Order: sequence, then C-alpha cells, then structure tokens
Amino acid sequence: MDKLTIRDLDVTGKQVFMRADFNVPLKDGVITNDARITAALPTINYLLDHGARLVLSSHLGRPANAPDPAYSLAPVAVRLGELLGKPVTFVPEAIGEQAAAARTAMKDGDVLLLENVRFYPGEKKNDPDFAKALLGDATLYVNDAFGTAHRAHASTEGVTHFAEKSAMGLLVERELEYLEGRLENPEHPFVVIMGGAKVSDKIEVLSKLMEKADTFLIGGAMANTFLAAQGYGLGASKIESDKLDLAREILADAQAHHVRFLLPADVRVAMKFEEGAPTVCTKPFAEGGRVPEGGMAIDIGDKAIEEFSQIVKSAKTVLWNGPMGVFEIDSFAKGTKEIAEALAASDAVSIVGGGDSVTAARKFNVQDQLSFCSTGGGASLELLEGKVLPGVGALTEK
Repeated sequence: MDKLTIRDLDVTGKQVFMRADFNVPLKDGVITNDARITAALPTINYLLDHGARLVLSSHLGRPANAPDPAYSLAPVAVRLGELLGKPVTFVPEAIGEQAAAARTAMKDGDVLLLENVRFYPGEKKNDPDFAKALLGDATLYVNDAFGTAHRAHASTEGVTHFAEKSAMGLLVERELEYLEGRLENPEHPFVVIMGGAKVSDKIEVLSKLMEKADTFLIGGAMANTFLAAQGYGLGASKIESDKLDLAREILADAQAHHVRFLLPADVRVAMKFEEGAPTVCTKPFAEGGRVPEGGMAIDIGDKAIEEFSQIVKSAKTVLWNGPMGVFEIDSFAKGTKEIAEALAASDAVSIVGGGDSVTAARKFNVQDQLSFCSTGGGASLELLEGKVLPGVGALTEK
C-alpha cells in the first residue's frame, strides 16, 4: 500500500503517539518472552534519534475493559528502559490528568509509556472521544502494532481521524513487504506449507494462493479432514466432519488450477493424547494405510516428512502457515521440527505467517535461518486473504 512511513515524517521536537504491540507473556508479573518489545525497537530508536517526544501505547492480554493489575504494562516500561539504555516513564493510566501532565513535561528524545488501552471500554468500541483523548496533543501518529492491525480499535484506527499525519512503523512496513510484496510475484517453485487445526480457518488463504502456488503441502489436523473427505479411515482423529464437502471442493479447485495439493502419505498415530505416549506411523494411505480404531493422527508420518522435505528444499519461495502436528508435545513434534529444519536449510525465500508457526520456529531454533517471521497471527492471515487491515488502510496516503 502506498501509505506514509516514519521516514516521511518530520518528528523533531514533536510529540508522536505510537501504537506498539507489547502484548507479551507474563508470569507472576515477570515477562517470559520480550520478542514483541525487541521487534518495536527499530521504530522507537528511529523516532528518538530524530528528536521525537515519544508517547507509546499498547494493549496486554484480555482485561475486562477495566483496570486489572495482572495486565499492567508497568513491567514492559522497565524492560523497554533496559533495552533502550535510558529511562522510560510509565503512567498508570492511558488518558486523564496524570497522563496529560506527564506528556506536557516531555523533552525531545523522552519516552513515555501509557497504561493498557484495554482497561478502557472505548478502545475496542473505537470510541472517537477516547481516540481523541489518546492522541492528546500529538499531531503525528505511528502504527507499528502489526499484530493488532486487523482490529479497528481506537488506538489502531480511531486516532488516525484526529492526527495530522498517520504513518506505519518499520515493523509494519517489513510485514507488508514480505506478506504482500514478496508474495505478489513470488519466485517459482512457490510452495505453501499449510497446517493447523481447521480447513475452515484457512479456506480464504487457500483460495487466494491457488492462483500463485505451484505446490501445497498440507499437514496438521486440517489434513485429517482432507484425508477423511477422500474416504480414508482416520480412527478417533480430529476431523471437521461438517467440512468434508468443502475439502472435496478445494481438492477439485487445485486440480482445475493444475496445482499439486499433497496430503500426508502417512500419519503418526497415538492412542493417548499425552507427553511420552508411544507413537507409530501408518502405512501409506495409497497402500491401504489407516488409523486404527481409537487412535489419533497427531503428526505427519515419516514418509510424509521425507516427501515434504524434498519439495521444500527445491523451492524458491515458501510460505509456512500452521504446524504439521501437535508440536507443543515433544512426542508429537517430529513432523513440524523436521519441516522447519528443512525450510531453514533451503535456499528459498522463507516466509512464516505468524502464530503457531513462529512459535514452532522458535522452539526448534530455526527462526534466525528463515527470511521472515511475522509478528501477527490473525493479521497475517487476513493480509494473506487479500483483506485491507483497518490499522493500515486508515494511514495517510503518500
């Protein structure tokens, strides 16, 4: 999209209101993963280096539209200050007299973090009065919270109606570069690895990418639904039984587009859904393989891993969205781990579409060997579906 970026703004000596995504995991008030804070540092440093008075805003968790100490951003202010090597002032409110006074007292290069915007009902309602109060005296707005850009909330969309100029941060810019730009005309062979739980969650992405992809590799529980749609016995595996006709339509669509749509040749089966449960691979389905009664397909099998890995290694562009199995349980993680490692070892432009796939890439320590890992699950999915994200669409045109 031809929208303003922070490079188009003159921020020197000006108060800039920036929406970040500091929705970090906390345990007993301690941040357990600061990846979302570090992801915002390039934009924060750019604005500070150019003399902005930077007011930061974010949500954290899902508080019930009211103050809740368990979801306070106070620990984020401490960690951000450590990463920046300078103090970050924290205000225990997002709007009000205390916030206004702290903002008035700012000098060039200062950083102020406001309290969790979701403590206020006006945030999710995209209330104009709340949005205007959030912007305060700032004339410039920066959105660097890609993970919430698909939500039309006060801090992501509403504030743009009151700012003189609204621009994207460097993180959002990079997300768009990969999830839109690089996939607009991907280098071929273009392989899409699609996993996760539900066919219904990915139907629009599958349809959109059918025009461009050479090969789809399907894993996870959604593969079970496709296999069941073809009449294979899946035992007690997780299946969307009301989506079998939809699965057959997608398979027919792939055939009509001359796209390879590969389902797992075999699957890994467990009789118990627990860590340490013994597993066994079925025979290839084409050779009469089936999941035994009471058994659950919890991962792709060894033959599928071998087949999928070879295709990934010969690709030029790969989009990965969704794990191959229940990778959170180590006993059921082999498929996701080996496909992630195959992707890391390939020469392809490797794009990971947020959510569980990025979590898996981190778990198996391959994220630094991949071209790009998205910071947004739902946002990346909507972008891949071809939708305009409210938090991006509302920014100022160049």
